[in-house]
Amino acid sequence: MIDKRILPLAIGGLGIGTTEFTIMGLLPDMAKSLQVSIPETGHLISAYALGVVIGAPLLIGYAVKFPPKKVLIALMILFTIFNALSALMPGYWSMLFVRFLSGLPHGAFFGVGTVVASRLGGAGKEARYIALMFTGLTVANLAMVPLVTYIGHTYHWRWYFAIVALIGLLALLSLYLWLPVMENKEGAHFRDELKFLKNKQSWYVLLITAIGFGGLFSWLSYITPLMTDIAGVSKNNMAYIMTLAGGGMVVGNLAGGYLTDRMGAAKVSIVLLCSMMIALVGVFFFSASQPVSLALTFICGGLSMSIASPVNIMMIRAAPNAEMMAAAFMQAAFNVANALGAFLGGIPLEFGLPYNYPALVGFGMTFIGLMIAMAYARKYTGVQVAPVTEESLIQK
Repeated sequence: MIDKRILPLAIGGLGIGTTEFTIMGLLPDMAKSLQVSIPETGHLISAYALGVVIGAPLLIGYAVKFPPKKVLIALMILFTIFNALSALMPGYWSMLFVRFLSGLPHGAFFGVGTVVASRLGGAGKEARYIALMFTGLTVANLAMVPLVTYIGHTYHWRWYFAIVALIGLLALLSLYLWLPVMENKEGAHFRDELKFLKNKQSWYVLLITAIGFGGLFSWLSYITPLMTDIAGVSKNNMAYIMTLAGGGMVVGNLAGGYLTDRMGAAKVSIVLLCSMMIALVGVFFFSASQPVSLALTFICGGLSMSIASPVNIMMIRAAPNAEMMAAAFMQAAFNVANALGAFLGGIPLEFGLPYNYPALVGFGMTFIGLMIAMAYARKYTGVQVAPVTEESLIQK
């Protein structure tokens, strides 16, 4: 039986995931309607991501003075209003501005939500409850993104934002009814909240996330040409491929939370990063085999979300006096991973190399993330980790 207290956070994650990822499938429709090119329309994605990075620390810095329930309700009100406005904006520039505003509450919501979820779970279940919150994000990729993309393409892309606003209203209602009241942090100040950045332990976790996690974004950013050009999947079947990846995200997210509570965050992060490296090598060498490529899509999808719980737990413990601000910075780190993975993964393509080469770039990024995670484990948890060698990878 799922604890209904966590459902409001999962529903909020569902809305956030739907608005963040659906737009990628509707860019051609929006470009035609707004009378701009597809690359220019892609700037709407960048504007949203910029809003996430800027909004997370600014809103959290102000919000820590208030009870978490009120903060989450206020953030979801902003999220709902800005997405409703996105459905009404008449031109490109007004839409660009509103998409930036829509991104502002994203990181702050997950920042506050991560800490609230860990408190709801209590000792021994913190990571599982964080994973339950992120289940909304994974279900968005599994079900809502394909569904809303179909509706937006068939009828009009503006329905996409209207549906997101309706999910926001549902999240608001559930927050009001089911989320318990928690105490706020007395005497909190923005500058005090940022002091966690002086702690080297926090930077270890941010770098693990931004670099190591970015390796899988090198794969995910170019999954469509990889599957159509290398694996030979029909373009008409890409919706099913994305659903397969979304299913992996749901499973991986829940598994990551469970394993973290059982094994510890540092150990799980190391195991998952090793697994990512192996999976990305598999993508590079075996994507031409369609059955293997389909299996790897599910596996990589699962690994892409499995690390969310352990790294968030590591960050909360690295910043015991600024958990919400630290969790908000983690959302910025995830967005840096997204941008960095897509950018670096695209470099070999600019030189005319095939679409399996971004996975090789991802392998290198994940390897760097693994080295940082191993250093973190040695320094802060006392976990003894053997150096990664070619022989150890083969044995795995």
